[in-house]
Amino acid sequence: MNISEKILSQKIGREVIPGEIIEVDVDLAMSHDGTSPPAIKTFEKISDKVWDNEKIVIVFDHNVPANTIGSAEFQKVARNFIKTQGIKNHYIHGEGICHQVLPEKGHVEPGKIIVGADSHTCTYGAFGAFSTGMGATDLAMVYATGKTWFMVPESFKIEVEGKLNPSITSKDLILNIIGEIGIAGATYKTAEFCGETIDNLDVESRMTMTNMAIEMGAKNGIMEPNQSTIEYVCERTGKTKDQLNILKSDEDSVYEKEFLFNVDDMEAQIACPNDVDNVKPLSQVAGTHIDQGFIGSCTNGRLSDLAQAAAVLEGKQVHDDVRLIIIPASKEIYQKAMDLGYIKTFLDAGAMVSNPGCGPCLGGHMGVLSEGETSISSTNRNFKGRMGDPNSSVYLANAGVVAASAIRGFIENPDNL
Repeated sequence: MNISEKILSQKIGREVIPGEIIEVDVDLAMSHDGTSPPAIKTFEKISDKVWDNEKIVIVFDHNVPANTIGSAEFQKVARNFIKTQGIKNHYIHGEGICHQVLPEKGHVEPGKIIVGADSHTCTYGAFGAFSTGMGATDLAMVYATGKTWFMVPESFKIEVEGKLNPSITSKDLILNIIGEIGIAGATYKTAEFCGETIDNLDVESRMTMTNMAIEMGAKNGIMEPNQSTIEYVCERTGKTKDQLNILKSDEDSVYEKEFLFNVDDMEAQIACPNDVDNVKPLSQVAGTHIDQGFIGSCTNGRLSDLAQAAAVLEGKQVHDDVRLIIIPASKEIYQKAMDLGYIKTFLDAGAMVSNPGCGPCLGGHMGVLSEGETSISSTNRNFKGRMGDPNSSVYLANAGVVAASAIRGFIENPDNL
């Protein structure tokens, strides 16, 4: 069996078979300011008390501080729920984006089943957890019972070999993979990432990979935890390695499909409008005019992304015709970026730095696009109208490319500066 199958098998006490329907106990359930209220509304129709007030995490991140009366009302509903149900773990004062905050605060461990009312809940697979998104109605049932159902997914083995060049990141790698597999090519599959390149990725880079597994339709993305991941989890949870449920795929694991990618000669990758799988090498889209750059999100708003951007922006100025918006993924990252001088570098270069949260990623606030405008972004989606007007355009790239493009006023390779 592979890692995902082992996690599900442990939960039901026998080996699972891909395609069968199973009911499992959930280890952790998460919702944010956008999805908590509809989940709460359904929950209140079926139960008076949550199954476990220590296994539910609520994070405000999509519209924080509230940017509309509607957002304020949603957050009020969630705050009342937190109080009445005694929810122990809540982060509602701008601590950051849920998918960054949960690992930081020690809520994520290998071998766990984690569900969340957000499609990018698959991020936690970077830590060896079976994690997946679900709708608010399904989450309401988890709130009430602590259980949910899955059809055991078939699995794709995605092996990566070679060494990434210095300015190339795991964002380029996952875009390349999505470009090959397609936005629906892994629908309801487990995307298991492995190989020497994956083994050598740091924690933040691994999170970028599993975060975007949903962009090829995957039910979940997952990796065997490497040493740096284990050390991170131990530090955050206060547990020892022996206390963690670290699982590995068997050598004879069966996969529906197997893929092999080599990154030795890979250049930066750009997802072009209006699909994440419309991926081209940077050299093919360099020179494309931009109006805005955005560095942030649950995909690439981490410290390593800010470091990459700061290295590009140091001593330079953002183009007069470009708005560069930078939003750290969490307060912890923001503070570290301040301590390291990155925030000063951004401000000196003419960028705008905002409080942790999702910001313009989903077209909510802090940088919405108008008709005809073009943004290059370190985020995860570029569907039509994703960041604003339906007639705006979004290109996806790594943080260094976004920074270089903001300096030039057009899509640019940072190696050319």
